[in-house]
Amino acid sequence: MTKLLAFAGSTRSGSYNQAILDVAVEGAREAGAEVTQINLSDYAMPIFNQDEEAQYGLPERAQAFKHLLMEHDGFLIASPEYNSSYPALLKNAIDWASRQSGDEKPLAAYRGKVAGIMSASAGALGGMRVLTVLRMLLENIGVMVLPTQKAVARVNTLLDDAGKLDDDATVRQLKALGEETARLASKLKAG
Repeated sequence: MTKLLAFAGSTRSGSYNQAILDVAVEGAREAGAEVTQINLSDYAMPIFNQDEEAQYGLPERAQAFKHLLMEHDGFLIASPEYNSSYPALLKNAIDWASRQSGDEKPLAAYRGKVAGIMSASAGALGGMRVLTVLRMLLENIGVMVLPTQKAVARVNTLLDDAGKLDDDATVRQLKALGEETARLASKLKAG
């Protein structure tokens, strides 16, 4: 069975990006993928510092996050846009997991994996600018990022009182992104 790891680059309570990720996860599960959904707040890591890594090694939670990445065939990632880029939380987690340990191959957590990426904001662009730099980062470390992506603009107007996405067209698009990610990961795993 194809396994996907899903996480948002925001740990804020009521995160818009968590809300859209939840829908993409549904789509991936409907396509037959086993999806592990995590919150990066459960994997708190110090800011990456190569001197500290040399002295102390990979922090325990960074190692746990990296292990999760390695166990999965692909990723669903929702990221807020901070000043036209990804948040430090997300970049730091990606950086720690990129570090080589022991005799493993370089970028073992990323090479040959697939990612579906998405963003959401209350603004008119929906965090669209973060998707460009996130795509570039992921592709540079060996992840195949789906050409399809989704930026959800004015997401605050598309949520119900419980904070769940309540717009049929957007739900369909996000589910399709999850399904497409699962299918491509499955094809690569089989091939």
